[in-house]
Amino acid sequence: MEKPHRMAQIYGYTVCLVAVITFIICVANIIPSIMDLSDPMHAQGFFFPAGTPSLASFDNYKMDILKSTKGDDQKTGANYVPDDKTLRSMYEAARADRISQANHSSIRTIVVCGLIILISVVLFITHWIWMKGLMKKIPAV
Repeated sequence: MEKPHRMAQIYGYTVCLVAVITFIICVANIIPSIMDLSDPMHAQGFFFPAGTPSLASFDNYKMDILKSTKGDDQKTGANYVPDDKTLRSMYEAARADRISQANHSSIRTIVVCGLIILISVVLFITHWIWMKGLMKKIPAV
């Protein structure tokens, strides 16, 4: 008679343990995402290939673009250098795109981890209550 209860206990405690571990991992992922929302320009987790213009400031962006067009001039023979107005609009578009990508990634992580946390809390509570009820059914020895 005690064997079925023993297997049920092992199952119940295992589910509770997995729910706690899942909760901790998701909280560890939500915290950096919340921080990234406050400063999306410096959000971590984005890979920028070598040669990508810096978006730290317009002047840095301008220098990087001018360096890249200088390198292209030698390869293709073209001498086109965009004016400041065009460079400014390119900078603003690239900056807005990076901010949008960082915000989307952060919000997605917060929503997904939030749902997983909710599921893990529900699993933990239901299995813990079930285990308490199961322990009451076991006769005292």
